[in-house]
Amino acid sequence: MLGWALIFLILALVAAYFGFVGVAGVSMAIAKILFVIFLILLVVSAIAGAVRGRPPV
Repeated sequence: MLGWALIFLILALVAAYFGFVGVAGVSMAIAKILFVIFLILLVVSAIAGAVRGRPPV
């Protein structure tokens, strides 16, 4: 689950890059939303992994 959160975080960062350099204003808004969502998923996944007692991958 942590791996998926990292993959989607990277995708959100790539989308953010294209949005912030002016490719499209809409993609910038979407990138910001995706970045926040997947950052939250990353944190939740890391906490869930720590609670289960599994070492991070």
